[in-house]
Amino acid sequence: MSKFLFEDFDEVSAKQWRQQIQYDLKGADYNETLVWQSPEGINVKPFYHQDDFKEDCQPIPGQPQSWKIAQSIFIDDEKIANHIAIDALKRGAEAIVFSADEEFDVKEVFTDFPLESATIYFQLNFLSERFYKKLIKFFSEKQATVFYNIDIIGNLARTGNWFQNLKQDHEILDAILQQKPENILSVDAAIYQNAGANIVQQLAYALAHANEYLNHLYHPELVERLRQKEQSLFSSSAVEGSSLTFTLSTGPNYFFEIAKIRALRKLYATLAKEYGANETCHILAMPSKRNKTLYDYNVNMLRSTTECMSAILGGADIVCNLPYDALYHKSNEFGERIARNQLLILKHESYFDTVSNPADGTYYIEGLTNELAEKALEIFKEIEKGGGFLQQLKEGTIQKKIKESAEKEQQLFDSGQLKLLGTNYHPNKNDRMKDDLELFPFVKQNPIKTLIAPIIEKRLAEIVEQDRLGNE
Repeated sequence: MSKFLFEDFDEVSAKQWRQQIQYDLKGADYNETLVWQSPEGINVKPFYHQDDFKEDCQPIPGQPQSWKIAQSIFIDDEKIANHIAIDALKRGAEAIVFSADEEFDVKEVFTDFPLESATIYFQLNFLSERFYKKLIKFFSEKQATVFYNIDIIGNLARTGNWFQNLKQDHEILDAILQQKPENILSVDAAIYQNAGANIVQQLAYALAHANEYLNHLYHPELVERLRQKEQSLFSSSAVEGSSLTFTLSTGPNYFFEIAKIRALRKLYATLAKEYGANETCHILAMPSKRNKTLYDYNVNMLRSTTECMSAILGGADIVCNLPYDALYHKSNEFGERIARNQLLILKHESYFDTVSNPADGTYYIEGLTNELAEKALEIFKEIEKGGGFLQQLKEGTIQKKIKESAEKEQQLFDSGQLKLLGTNYHPNKNDRMKDDLELFPFVKQNPIKTLIAPIIEKRLAEIVEQDRLGNE
C-alpha cells in the first residue's frame, strides 16, 4: 500500500494545482471567486502547499504535551467555595481558577484540598501586599502548583484605574516579587477579544502588554537595586524560570483561533529572548463572551465546544469552559457540570489528549500562524514607537482601535452577514427570558471617575436582546 501511494504517484506542485483550479473555474477570476479576506486583512487561499514555505515548519516554542480541565469558582463564602472546588475535582476537573473581590480565609478555602495534584489559579480583583505574601507563605509550605496571576495593567485597562495608583501598584508588585514566588505575573488578553478587537489586535496588544512587565522586571536600574539588596530577579530561579501567564478568550473563527494561540507563543518567545527571560509562556484559555446569547441559549454549548476545541488544538495549557447559562444565571451546579463535561468528552471520548501539537505541519494553520504573527508584530512595533502600551492606553489609542474593530463586527451582525443562530438567524419568536434573568446580562454603566477610558466588554447580541426583552 505505501509503495503504491508514495512511489507510483508523482508530487503535484502548487503551480500545477493553481493551473488545474483555474481551468476548472472556466474563466472565472481565481482571486475574486476563491480567495476571501478576513477582518484582520489576511487573504485566505483555497489551498495551501509545501511550496508556499521557504523553509520547514518550526516547532512552536513552549507547546505543552498535555492540557488540563479547569473550573472557575468565585469566592464569596469560603465553605461553599471549598465544597464546590473539591466536588469539581472529584468529577473530573484538574485545576481550579479562583476569583474574589476581597480577602478571604485561605485555610478555610483549601481545607482538604488536594494541593499535590490540582493546579491552582488566582484571578483576584484587588491588590494587597499583605494578602499575597500570606498566600505565598501558605503555598510555599505545600507541594502545590500555583499561578497568582497579578495583572495591574489589566486592571487599569478593564476599570480605567490602578488598584491604588501607578507608583503604589508597582511598589506592591516589587515587594511581592521579592518573595521570589513562581508564576506571579499575568496578562489578561481576554478583555481585548471580548471588547471586539480582531485577532491581530489581540496578539499585538497582548504582546505590548507583556512587554511592559518585561521592561519593568528586567530594567537595569531595578535589577541593580535588587542586586544591592541581594534579591536579584536574575539570581532567582523562581522568577527566571517561571512563566508569564496569558489569559485568552477564543472566538468562533475555528482555524484562526488555533493559529492565534500558536502565534502568541512564537511572538512571546521572540520578545522574551531579547530580555534574556524565560521564552515559554503559560496559556489559560476560555470561550469568548462576545458571541454568547440569552435567547436560544442552548446554542451556547455548541459555540463554547468549538471554541474549547480551538484552544486545545492551538496548544493552551489549561482550558476553562464557560457555562452555557453564565450570562443570566448565578453560578449553579448544573451549568458548571455541563461545562466541565464538555471538556471531559473532548478529552476522554473524543481523544483530544491523545496527540500533542496536532496542528504542527498543517500548511493552512502554519500559514495562518505566520501571517497573524507578522501582522501583530507590525502593530506591536507601532505601539512601541508611540511610547509603549501604557502610553497608548493613556492617550486612548488602544481603546479607539478596539472600538473601530468592534463597530465593524457589530455592523456585520446588524446586517445579518455575521449570524448567531437563534438571535439574528432563525430566531424562535416564542422564546421568553425576562423571568429567568438572575444576573444583569448587559454592559453596566458605572458613573465613576477614571484615569483613562476603560476597555468595555460587550456582546454582539445586546441591543437585539434588549429590544426582545422589552417586547415580552
